[in-house]
Amino acid sequence: MDKVLVVLPVSIGGRLTVSSIKDGFIQNKYIVDIYDELYKNKLDFDYKNYKFIVGYDFSPVKFKIDNNLNIPTIAYFSDVIQEKTSGVGYLEYYKYLKNDDIFVFYWDRELSKKEKAFYFPHFVNCEIYRELKPLSETSFDVSFMGRLDTKIRLETYLNLNKYFKNLKFSWHAIERHYLDALLRCENDFEKEILKNTYKGFIDNENDMAEAINNTKIIYNINSQGISSLNYRTFQVLACKRLMISDKRGELDLFKGILPYYCDFNDLVKKIEFYLNNEIEYQKITEKTDKIVKLNHNSKICVEKMLKMINSKNN
Repeated sequence: MDKVLVVLPVSIGGRLTVSSIKDGFIQNKYIVDIYDELYKNKLDFDYKNYKFIVGYDFSPVKFKIDNNLNIPTIAYFSDVIQEKTSGVGYLEYYKYLKNDDIFVFYWDRELSKKEKAFYFPHFVNCEIYRELKPLSETSFDVSFMGRLDTKIRLETYLNLNKYFKNLKFSWHAIERHYLDALLRCENDFEKEILKNTYKGFIDNENDMAEAINNTKIIYNINSQGISSLNYRTFQVLACKRLMISDKRGELDLFKGILPYYCDFNDLVKKIEFYLNNEIEYQKITEKTDKIVKLNHNSKICVEKMLKMINSKNN
């Protein structure tokens, strides 16, 4: 059996994304070893035995170059390649992306054209992300998962809570982002909203799947890229829960089925509509669940990545 070395990055979002990539290789009968940037575990492996180094953003490229390894490398980017969000070494390692043995996969369709990279939307392990409980057993009506780090993200979350006084909200984020959002609240009432709805931090796929299953609607505000949908979109839809996204070009991946909002008032209307129309809700989630399982699950997508690499090499 072929072996791959998976580099786990420090970033939490990257670690979750890489988990699905790793699972895809395992599902395709690869043996996987892991190097963890966070803990810098020592590896006593024979590097010559690896078919690929695999990882997120610049992490696998850095590992390859710093260790002078002659191993083909797969780098999956869901951060803008030429910005610091893709890693502290983005300026130093960018030039290596042109190497013949480094294969760059980019989550944003428009940006992939600019970088001449393989366009590849996010995908998830559908053995983990799946419906775990019926809609009637959920604890929350509306959730947001991620940083409230921009003005629009914080204001949208607070204003939804103020408008929907009788709905149950939840918000998951790392603690420092929770504390930062508290400092940016304008009054004690807004601080109480965050304190009452903050449900902690999730750093693994199984707990994330549980949290998604425990809510009816997750709304999204994509923060990077031009056309792309973030990882959260595919996590939610694989769990047969409703995602209401901000307007993005790659919503066409879901053939016009997935609802989106244009402004705050539109988001309010769509939340009201789908919470009160379970039949319409389930029509959408049935269709989007099938699309994810056919096109955005880890086993199939890793197979596609390998075929794209083989096509380029030939």
